[in-house]
Amino acid sequence: MYNLLTQTIDLGDGREIILETGKLAKQADGSVLLRMGRTMLLATVVAAKEAKEDVDFMPLSVEYKEKFAAMGRFPGGFLKRESKPSDYETLVARLVDRALRPLFPDDFHAETFVTINLLSADKDTMPDALAGLAASAALAVSDVPFHGPISEVRVGRINGKFVINPTFSQMEQSDMDIMVGATAENILMVEGEMKEISEEDMLEAIKFAHEAIKKQCAAQVALAQLAGKTQKREYCHEVNDEELQKKIHDDLYDKIYAIAKSFLPKKDRSEAFEKLIQDFVEANIPEEERDEKMPMIKRYYKKVEKEAMRNLILNEGIRLDGRRTDEIRPIWCEVDYLPSTHGSAIFTRGETQALATVTLGTKLDEKVIDDVMIQGTEKFVLHYNFPPFATGEARPARGLSRREIGHGNLALRALKNMIPEDIPYAIRVVSDILESNGSSSMATVCAGTLALMDAGIQIKKPVSGIAMGLITENGSGNGKYAILSDILGDEDHLGDMDFKVAGTRDGITATQMDIKVDGLPYEVMAKALQQAKAGRLHILNKMLEVMSQPRPDLKPHAPRIVQMAVDKDFIGAIIGPGGKIIQEIQRVTGSTIVIEEVDNQGIVDIFADNKEAIDKAVRWIKGIIAVPEEGEVYLGKVKAITPYGAFVEILPGKDGLLHISEIDWKRIDKIEDVLKEGDEVEVKLLEIDKKTNKLKLSRRVLLPKPQQQPSSQQQPPHQRKGNK
Repeated sequence: MYNLLTQTIDLGDGREIILETGKLAKQADGSVLLRMGRTMLLATVVAAKEAKEDVDFMPLSVEYKEKFAAMGRFPGGFLKRESKPSDYETLVARLVDRALRPLFPDDFHAETFVTINLLSADKDTMPDALAGLAASAALAVSDVPFHGPISEVRVGRINGKFVINPTFSQMEQSDMDIMVGATAENILMVEGEMKEISEEDMLEAIKFAHEAIKKQCAAQVALAQLAGKTQKREYCHEVNDEELQKKIHDDLYDKIYAIAKSFLPKKDRSEAFEKLIQDFVEANIPEEERDEKMPMIKRYYKKVEKEAMRNLILNEGIRLDGRRTDEIRPIWCEVDYLPSTHGSAIFTRGETQALATVTLGTKLDEKVIDDVMIQGTEKFVLHYNFPPFATGEARPARGLSRREIGHGNLALRALKNMIPEDIPYAIRVVSDILESNGSSSMATVCAGTLALMDAGIQIKKPVSGIAMGLITENGSGNGKYAILSDILGDEDHLGDMDFKVAGTRDGITATQMDIKVDGLPYEVMAKALQQAKAGRLHILNKMLEVMSQPRPDLKPHAPRIVQMAVDKDFIGAIIGPGGKIIQEIQRVTGSTIVIEEVDNQGIVDIFADNKEAIDKAVRWIKGIIAVPEEGEVYLGKVKAITPYGAFVEILPGKDGLLHISEIDWKRIDKIEDVLKEGDEVEVKLLEIDKKTNKLKLSRRVLLPKPQQQPSSQQQPPHQRKGNK
């Protein structure tokens, strides 16, 4: 038996979210079933009782999985079962992870697994906006230490009005798609895409989301109280030595501060910090104790390093590389760097460098999406690669990481609304990060913009991006703070907030924000967004100095697409029986042809790497869709010979009978004496049979009619009459 406990959250528009616990997955440390209409998500959490040795971080794993059975569908592929997470599932898991991770205690190091499964789905309900709430609720009814609860909601704006957790159909009319994660007191995470909205509008959307989140957090607290899970488990995952901690601080703080203030390059600075630790260990720790105490020493050292670097910025306004807080690192760009690609660009900002390429393809190259909730194709894709050598790491590259999927998705969202809707090409942008010390995803946005312009893609507006940071006094929203433009990698780790903003001159197109400080005032957030705007406009100006607008045309070696609109009734004629006609056109012309029906009209895309092939295919297709007209003259080809005439193809797929009597004015005994198969012959269409649509052709009418000469033995009529 079971004891079912529930809490209901009213969204205020007739929709309700119901949280249930006590019925399913009772052996997990915590489990909650979330219902919203026909959508059901099961979230579970399990944490190990003890931490593994030498683990000084939070080993949290969040998995989001959508079951195909939830929509009554079979999975694709040979095995017909769910396999590795899709990109979409990975992105949802990352959104949940980013909101949960900061709220586990700093000294809690037990392996923790949060799993969210979509068990039932409504085709118009977006389940990703409910995953964070379900996961937090599972933690709330568990004994796992967690400083929550949290929730996540999506905010859309439809006809100027904010909407919480809009449906798929509503999102088609929305000019923003923002996911916000927060506790009842603080914003934790923001991510989304927008259609060039202002900084002020984005802040209003965040505030609107927070009000809804407060109600959802209250429901989780009530559910935990009903379940009797207000007390969390005791644990001890860290061994501390206060005397050692004090000695590290006393001995190394000033030295760390001096190195931080020396403005060394990233690699030299890292080596100097590493030498400090080595020297300290050799001078103070007996050799037989070093292996045991090294994890503790590194943990204490990191705290001192963070304190020193933060104080340098807060007290002196000096950053690790000597810049002012609002100063952008030197930028250089280059386009058309790779001669054989359809478009390419290098974007370098300080020690961060991205090489972007553009490849153009046909509809056959579009990305096929076959997820549980979403099916279709994507015309524009962006892939982001972050090899180990970009940060000087000596390790192999093993597959695609979640981070690469997430960073690529952010850059994709920044650029995709600037791609023209009517462009016939499939477009793939690839960003390879060659160096990294600061936001490589925003470097990808900048390099991607330049590469698209270099390829001759007529983007609506160029987009730039910037990464920002925030340092606060004592990690609190009150008191002294410093907003940092174009942050370094080290500044990202030691800060209280890092956020990325991409956009055009006219507004924001994408953002990602992570806040680690309590009680951050909206006024500080607003000031940070305005400083970010100034920074990204500076970067945009530097980009436009290299290329101010897209090339007027594609590169000479780039493939071309000609698009034709035809009556939908001709689609079958172009394809032919079993694809015979279209395959022949492609084989003979060397082109690729794709046909689809859009709005009761046939759209034909002809794709080739040279104009001659396209022109030949266009003429062929125009011949197929051309309608024969009585009285018109055609240059046809003899397709077959019969005793009574010849069948002549006057248009592709359209044959007519040239009767033996219509070949010439003079009598012809044998057709082969005049015509052979494969001969080209000029004919006139005399008639189209209204019942059978058969074509009657004539060659004779195009030939001069011979004049009849009077016979020498024939007498004039009047003479014959007189003789009688």
